[in-house]
Amino acid sequence: MSSGSGESTWRRPGRAIASVAGAVALALVAAGCSSTDTVDQAVPVVRQSASAPPSASATSSSAPGTEIAKAPPVDPAWPRWGFTHTGVSANNVTQEFEQVVAGSLARTPMLQNQHIMGFGALNPQPRPNEFYWEDLDSRTNLMRKSGGTQVITLCCAPDWMKGGPEGPTSDVGWDEHLEDAPYPKHFDDFAKLSAAVATKYRDVKYFMVWNEFKGFWKDHSKPADFKGYTALYNKVYDAVKAARPDAQVGGPYLGFDSNRTGKSELRGPWGVVNQNALDAFEYWFENKRGADFIVVDGASLTDAHEMLPDAFGALSKFGAVTTWLRERTGDMPVWWSEWYFVPEDDTTWPEPMRLAVQAASMIEFAESGAATALYWNPQTKEGTCQGCMWDPRTGATLPTGKLVSDFTTWFPAGAELERVTSSAPEVRVLAQPRRMVMVNTTKAQVTTTVDGEEFTLRPYEIRWSDR
Repeated sequence: MSSGSGESTWRRPGRAIASVAGAVALALVAAGCSSTDTVDQAVPVVRQSASAPPSASATSSSAPGTEIAKAPPVDPAWPRWGFTHTGVSANNVTQEFEQVVAGSLARTPMLQNQHIMGFGALNPQPRPNEFYWEDLDSRTNLMRKSGGTQVITLCCAPDWMKGGPEGPTSDVGWDEHLEDAPYPKHFDDFAKLSAAVATKYRDVKYFMVWNEFKGFWKDHSKPADFKGYTALYNKVYDAVKAARPDAQVGGPYLGFDSNRTGKSELRGPWGVVNQNALDAFEYWFENKRGADFIVVDGASLTDAHEMLPDAFGALSKFGAVTTWLRERTGDMPVWWSEWYFVPEDDTTWPEPMRLAVQAASMIEFAESGAATALYWNPQTKEGTCQGCMWDPRTGATLPTGKLVSDFTTWFPAGAELERVTSSAPEVRVLAQPRRMVMVNTTKAQVTTTVDGEEFTLRPYEIRWSDR
């Protein structure tokens, strides 16, 4: 996203190099559980069978009262949820700190994503025949130690591929040119770099190509250079598949921005998706060499920072876009590489409200059958860090990290969702046969009957319950 996304956190502070640890199995540890708990209480983990069959496909609406959409076929026990490492992560503090965070993450293994340049990693190829892997090694080691299902985003490009000098990237290069696209004459060079990444990190199976059309779509009021992006994508796809036939490659990592009005067919009470985004997607999809999954991102807010009709109602955009993509692509798995839902006008919500909106957005993804949703973790090294997954001082899991972990545990892509209604419409519910989560979307206490049981929820409370 162009604003409010935290993507400016690209630099990598000094950090201790961690030793390579063996990969942790994706299976989750089974444990007993209490009948109800809130977001800041411990939730036990349920084992996901490694041999469970993929879920069946469906494209039904996620609107209340209708059938819940199932995610399209994905790998068995696909976690669905995870996060992207940004400018600061657990490997940027001390080795002891990294061990604390890795241990916490390993208790509920999830998806973890890292870019090859920027967002915590220095230039991986400062000169045509010179590679620098230290930063990517450090991040992939962290993902491996913490049991993550690793994802690498093939972005951004070394300076010499986009008109800059050879050598390590300068401060000006980071500040002004990180998001520049490689020149067409260097598309082959970027494809070779992508293949080198896939070859070096053989335990990474999933690769996303580029990021938000960076350098290919500078003015969103005008058409994107979708032909240029597609040409780059196709070269990267071919190169990675040639080097690693087992690799899974997805694109176009396109932002679905929206406005209050417009002529696009994709619209709702939350606004209207920019037709230029739809045109770019349609061209890429029709002209791509291949793809194993679809990658998009977006915000519930409009480009004018409006939440239509309100903070919770605006979240239906995520479900609408997911449904549109599934219908357009023959039900390919839809990955949300980033998603945003907080104000972008310097307004700060109380933390209970922010968490409630995040939980409701994750319910929207689950109900519409999104295969993957990666949280953009705005981690810092010190100070207050609203929305961070772990405490910058101690490494202890914060409520946001707990929320992502809980959804990973109970609502992976293969979970069989059941429609459970609330007598109070202000309370949103997501349920599977063994567990459900309720979210009070108001600033008032609400008493409701859900699944035959009465609950009283505090303002913006997130409540988990057995069934």
